[in-house]
Amino acid sequence: MANPQSRESSIGWVLKIWVALVIILLLAPTLIVIPVSFGASNSFVFPPDDWSLKWYAEFFSNRRWTSSLLNSLQIALLSALLATALGIGAALGLDRGRFRGKAVLRAGFMAPQIVPSIVAAVSIYVAFFRLHLNGTIVGFVVAHTVIAIPFVIVCVTTSLAGFDRTVQTASASLGAGPWTTFSRITFPLLLPGIASGFIFAFVTSFEEVVIAIFLQTPKLRTLPVQMYESITLQIDPTIAAASSMIVVVTTGALLAWQLAPRRRKEVVR
Repeated sequence: MANPQSRESSIGWVLKIWVALVIILLLAPTLIVIPVSFGASNSFVFPPDDWSLKWYAEFFSNRRWTSSLLNSLQIALLSALLATALGIGAALGLDRGRFRGKAVLRAGFMAPQIVPSIVAAVSIYVAFFRLHLNGTIVGFVVAHTVIAIPFVIVCVTTSLAGFDRTVQTASASLGAGPWTTFSRITFPLLLPGIASGFIFAFVTSFEEVVIAIFLQTPKLRTLPVQMYESITLQIDPTIAAASSMIVVVTTGALLAWQLAPRRRKEVVR
C-alpha cells in the first residue's frame, strides 16, 4: 500500500511541473520577442546572430513611433484616473445600496468585458461620429474608461468584502463627518484594491487595439495601432522593439504594486 505522504509528494511534483509548463506557455512569446528586438539583422531572427540596439534607435528616432508611444501613455494615464474615480463610486454604491435590480446593474457594469471588442468598437465609432469625438484624445479616454471601469469595480469590491465596517461606525460616533471618514478611514483601507484597479485600468487602455483602430486618425494613433499598421505595410524588427516597450510598460505596471509589500502593509495599517 502506497504511503500517503509519498503520494502527496508525487502529486505535488506533478502540480509543480504543470504550473511550470503553463508559465512557459504564457511567457514564451515574450521571451522570444525581446531577444529579437536586440538583433542586428534586418529580419526576424531568433536567436539573434549579432546583438545591437539598432531597432531601439530606429524606434526612438522615428516620430511616428515616439508620437504613438506618448499618445498611448497619455491616454492610458487619463483613462486609468477617470476609470478609478468612477469605479470607486460604482463599487461603493453597489456595496452599500439596498435596492431592486442591483444584480442587473452589477451585470451592466461588467458588460464592457462581456461584449465582443469589435461590437463595442463599432458602437463607439457610430456614437462618437455624431459627437465629433473620433480622432480626439477625449474620445479615446472616454472609450477606454468604459472598458476599464469593470476592472476597478472588481478590485475595489474585493477590498470591500474584507472591510471592517465597525471602523466607520466608530469614526462617526467620534464626530467625524462622511467626507472625513471616507478620506481618513475608508480610502486608506481600500487603497490596495484601488491601486490594483488603477494598474489594471492603465494596462487595459495602454494595450487596447480594436477600439483604437476605429477611433484613430493619421494624426492621432496609439502604439498598438501603429504596430498593427507597421506589420501590415512593412515588416522589420522595429515592431519587436515596440512590442518590448509594451511588455516593459505593462509588466512594470503590474509588478509595481506587487514589489512593494511593505508599502501596502503600511497603508493598510
